[in-house]
Amino acid sequence: MQTKFSEDVVPLSDLKINPGKVVTQTNTTHRPVLLTSRGRGVAVVQALEDYENTAEELRFVKAIATGLADIRDGNTVTAEQAKQLLGIG
Repeated sequence: MQTKFSEDVVPLSDLKINPGKVVTQTNTTHRPVLLTSRGRGVAVVQALEDYENTAEELRFVKAIATGLADIRDGNTVTAEQAKQLLGIG
């Protein structure tokens, strides 16, 4: 999802005039659109499906980082302890 600055940077005034065009662009290209006001970035518009996928990926990466930190810090249990905790052993 590489941003194409020639296509993906849109003045806020363009969004006000034709919001459907910006939404269609995000859905078609699967790239976020950077909205600008007076030449400065103010917001990002992203297709809902792409946002949800990104959020899910972020949760996954955070869970891995948390697990790795737990291993590093010694916050682990044996397989037998895990079975007992889960009530399957």
